[in-house]
Amino acid sequence: MRGPLGSGSPQRGLPRPLVPVSRRVVVPQRPTIAVCDLDGTLLDSDEALVAPFLALGIARAEIRFGPPVAEECARLGIALDDYVDGYDTEAVKPFPGVEAMLAGLGRWALCSNKHPRPGRAELARLGWSPAVALFTDAFDGPKSLGPVLAALGVEAEEIIFLGDTAHDRTCAEEVGATFALAGWNPRASASESDVVLEHPEDLLELLER
Repeated sequence: MRGPLGSGSPQRGLPRPLVPVSRRVVVPQRPTIAVCDLDGTLLDSDEALVAPFLALGIARAEIRFGPPVAEECARLGIALDDYVDGYDTEAVKPFPGVEAMLAGLGRWALCSNKHPRPGRAELARLGWSPAVALFTDAFDGPKSLGPVLAALGVEAEEIIFLGDTAHDRTCAEEVGATFALAGWNPRASASESDVVLEHPEDLLELLER
């Protein structure tokens, strides 16, 4: 169900040792609300994210995953509007098991570096209704959990943040929240302190749903 992904790049198909959550992290108060990253965590969207850059002449090797889209567009020298106009909101699918996980969560929130136009279009298409959904326009720089906690009206120890990148881990650490790594994303890489989930529905076990 869960296991360390190791410090290097994970490989598809390799078995991972089972490590109970209790051996990975001590949670002083069990979280009750899930806050989720979107791309690479709930959505298998790597190719959709890359496609507009490629169409605008950017080499695949130059593209980074995780930073705010405006920051990445500026770094690569392209207009944000051109990128957003080229993004296909119909192309992205959830990772297997994500929809069942979300159906079991009840109240949950979204914290994403994605541009709000495609992000909200994808939420509408998929019929997902988080209690709070904050995209890159809600933050002064890269995303952070403070505004999400304020909008939810909860403390950091009441949430678990589900993500797939080192920046997601840092977001949780900055506010003192529990971080869970989306181990179903083959490019996610764990640190020793992570709760590593092998399947989306494992999150429900952490929240006792």
